[in-house]
Parts: sequence; C-alpha cells; structure tokens
Amino acid sequence: MEIALVLTLLVIAVILFATEKMPVEIVTLLMLIILASTRIITAEEAFAGFSSDFIIIIASIFILSAALEETGILDFVVIRLARLARKSSSLMLLVVMMITGFVSAFMNNTTVTAMFVTPLVGLSRRINQSTSKLLMPLAYAAILGGTCSLIGTSTNVAVSGYIAKVGLAPVGLFEITGIGTVIFLVGLVYMLTVGQRMLPNRDDQQLTEEYKLQRYLTEIVVLPDSPLDGQLVFASDLASLNFRMLNIIRGKENFLPDFRTRINIGDVLLVEGDLENLIKVKETKGIQIMADVILERDLQSDNIKLAELLIVRQSDLIGRTVKEINFLQRYGLVVIAISRHGETLRSKIGSIHLQLGDLLLVQGSSERLAQLRTTDNVALLDEFEPVLYKKRKGIIAISCFVVGILLGTMQVLPLSIAFLLAAMCSIIFRCISADKAYKAIDFRLLVLIGGMTAFGTAMENSGAADFLAHGIVSLVGDFGKLAVLGGFVVLTVLLTQPMSNAAAALVVVPVALRAATELHADPRAFAIAIMLAASVSLVTPFEPACILVYSPGKYKFRDFLRIGTPLTVLLVLVILFLVPVFWPL
Repeated sequence: MEIALVLTLLVIAVILFATEKMPVEIVTLLMLIILASTRIITAEEAFAGFSSDFIIIIASIFILSAALEETGILDFVVIRLARLARKSSSLMLLVVMMITGFVSAFMNNTTVTAMFVTPLVGLSRRINQSTSKLLMPLAYAAILGGTCSLIGTSTNVAVSGYIAKVGLAPVGLFEITGIGTVIFLVGLVYMLTVGQRMLPNRDDQQLTEEYKLQRYLTEIVVLPDSPLDGQLVFASDLASLNFRMLNIIRGKENFLPDFRTRINIGDVLLVEGDLENLIKVKETKGIQIMADVILERDLQSDNIKLAELLIVRQSDLIGRTVKEINFLQRYGLVVIAISRHGETLRSKIGSIHLQLGDLLLVQGSSERLAQLRTTDNVALLDEFEPVLYKKRKGIIAISCFVVGILLGTMQVLPLSIAFLLAAMCSIIFRCISADKAYKAIDFRLLVLIGGMTAFGTAMENSGAADFLAHGIVSLVGDFGKLAVLGGFVVLTVLLTQPMSNAAAALVVVPVALRAATELHADPRAFAIAIMLAASVSLVTPFEPACILVYSPGKYKFRDFLRIGTPLTVLLVLVILFLVPVFWPL
C-alpha cells in the first residue's frame, strides 16, 4: 500500500508539474503533508531537506549572482562583444558561448541567461543581426556550463546533498569539472558547426506586423452627435464591447488615456478589438471609422513609444494577471498583446496569468519605459543601455565569490559556510542591498528541492525505490551495468521534460542507488551520471533558460526539437562513455 501510494503521488506530481495547474511549490508541500500524515515519513524527515547545508549553498549563490549583476560587470563585457561582432558573427557566437559557459559554471543558468538576453537583443538590433542566431546558443551554453562545477546548477548541489544524506561522499566542488568541460565543448562545437547552420534566421519585423495587430486596430473619430461624448474612457460604450483604448489624438496632442480621461467630440481614438465587435461599432451613430490599415507609426509619437517587456525569473508578476497588477496604474503602460511560446495572445489580456518568458508588447511614454530599466520584474528589450559599471564594487563582488570558492575547495570552511560568508560580505560591502539580496533568492526553487529530497526519503522508507530498482535490474540487468546506467540516464532525460531538472534527478537517484547496490556497482557513479543527465536534456524548450529566449528569439517549438535532439543524444553518449572512465562502475 505504501509503495502504491508513493508511486501514485509521483505520477500525480509529474502531471501537475507538466500542466502547471498548480504552482510547483504548492504541489511539493501537499505531497509532504500526505506522506507525513500517512506515516511514510516522519515530520523530521519531511522538513530535513529544508535545513540541509545545500539549501544554504544555493541561496548564497543566488545572492552572489545578484551582486555581480548589480555592479554592471556583465554589461561591460557585452560592450566589448560589439567590437567582435563587426569582425565575424561566428567569432562573436564563440565568445558569447565561452563567456556564458564560464559564468554559468558558478551561477544558476537561468540567472545567467536572463542577465545576457537583454543586452544581446539590443546588440543584435544594433548590428542588424537576427536574434534567433544568438539566443538559443546562449541558453544552451548557460545550461551546459552548469555541468562544469558543483555550484553550476542547483541540481548538482541537490544531488550532492542527497547522496551525502544516505552516507556517500558528497560531490567535490570541481570533481565534475573534467567531464563537464567535455560536455560543454561538445555542445560548443556542435552549435558552431551543425547547430549554426540549422538555426533559423528570422528577420526583425515591425512590432505591429510581428504581433499581427493590423486587423485588430482601428481609428475612430468622435462626431458631434456621438453618445461617447463625455464618457469615461474605461467605462465607455467602446469598453463594454471589449475595445481597449490605446491612445487619443486631440488636436495636435497625442496622449495615453488614464482612468480620469473623458472622451471629447473631435477626438481620434486608436482602439484595439475583435472583428465581430468592429462590425457592431460601424453601426453605431456618431462615430466614423477612419483607417483600415494601422501602421506602427500610428501607435507612436515623439513621446509615446512601443516596446517589448520580458518577464524574468524573479519577477513578482509571474502568476498574476494584468488586471490584478493594475499594470496601467503601476507602470503607466498599456499592454497591447502578449507573445507566449510563439503564440500571440490579444483577447481578454487583463485576465491572462503572466508566465516566465512572456513577452509583453506595451505602449507608453519614453519616461515610463526608461524607468523600467531599474526594475527586477521585467527586462526591457530595447536599444541596449549598459548599467553604470561600478568598478570598485565589481572587484569586491568577484573577490567575495573567489574567496568563498577557495575557502570551500581547500576545506578551510565547510562549503555552505564559505559561500554564506561570501554572500554576507557582498552585502556588508554594499555590493547589493539586503532587500535585493532577499529578493534574489528563488524561494520556490528551494521549496521544490527541499520537498523532493524528502520525497526521495519516502521512496526509500516505503520500499518503492527497492521495488523499481529490482524491476529495472530484472529487465536490463543481463546486459550489464552500463546498460542499466543507460536506462536511468535516458529516464532522467525524459523526466526533465515535465519536471524541473532538480526534481527529476531527486526522483531517479534513490532508485538508481538501489539498483547500483543490487548490481554491486559504484552508487556514486550512478548518482553523478543522473545528475549530469538532468542538465543535458535540450530536446524541448521547457528548461527555464530556453523559455527566456523562446519569444525574444522568435523561435518555434520545432526549432528546439530539430536542433536540440541530436545534441541531447550526443551528450547522453558522452556521459555513458566518460562516467565509467572518471568513476569506474
């Protein structure tokens, strides 16, 4: 009964993770409550993962990464990239991937991607190169760079913490650097040769064309006998027909309406709405429909601009609707459309729940758009303007990071204490404020990892790990240890599609450790192979780093499938060939 319950919970969790009907952290905590209530795990075991030292390591890395971003060092690097771009696009791609991979070896790959995506979009527009040629390689380099050290990704830290909990030696800080470097170089060579030729070359279009807005935009003139005269813009007859007012031309003035704006006779209203409702509007007395085709210049003036905003990882807008946020009041911007995974969303925009990687087409004043450069909620995809480079604080932030690595590597201090000290020093020396440091920590990821660690304990306590391990060994054990290891590696790659990398690894590792014991193989070799496999699944764009580049790069799902599948197969073979070399089975 316990095995059946644990496996049923696993299936339910995979479905909920894949469909995103509930936040992953809520799903994780509900699983813990059920497992503790049924006595499969104790209360202490349920929450042991949250008090583990690897949680402190991950949180500290988030703070140190944010401190480096705050100093503007990476923006300074991007300025130098612009010079290379004029010499050779291939050389620039090589340098972008090398720098991204190196930085990602010490920082979360989603954070690294978010830090580079905005400047690279601006750089692409400056040199008139398609963003689709740069952003997918950026994401892949960030993901594969994370395999080069223990702290390169939270998955590595989580798996190391789990195997330490069951009595095995934890993964050393640079123990996986050798195999990780090979994995990264294979990915680099692939993207510079085969991948570069397969990358789409989608030219930047006008925003109205890109979001296919022409058929949804209309100019309406308010005539002297119009019932619209004197009505509040957002409570008008047009609003009741689900038309959204984008801007008003009144005499020589072109401005955005707010909640106090009333419609006057002679106003020219630029509105957005469905074709069905447009037919109804045509029958309304007192108005005249002017334009059949609206161009991008009609949406812009000297002060009013169109821009794209990318929803980034730490945004508090994720999971909330435009209406809940009071977007117009909060930012002074009108959301015209949302691009999500290559699909443009226009209808009922106010009720759409925003997600990581959403690209918002907005209209607003230049001043309001400029203010967004200082917010952590969105990234403004516009002409790249580097953050003021704070040289002294940048040197301090890098020094804190390096000292933390040295203290941990030489075992002067435990790794968790070394990185916690480095994070605290970055705050004490004002490389980052305490408020921003707290905000930089992805608590949802910490809850997920802590909870899935407890789920691994439940698989052991219930006998589910033994049950699955015995079944897998019975099926493929006759083909040898490497065949069994290959089965677990492929399973991990498949599970990372509906689940996060860390969750997938923490589900498979307990079973793999049992199977290794039954085969009299080295359990650590199995754990490390699964840990690495969780970071090489590039078949679909479900990895957060890929989600961040999906819309800005104008990619389609098939682009990732076509380019990522051969690379994933290649990297799986590298893992299966090299893991037994570095860690004999």
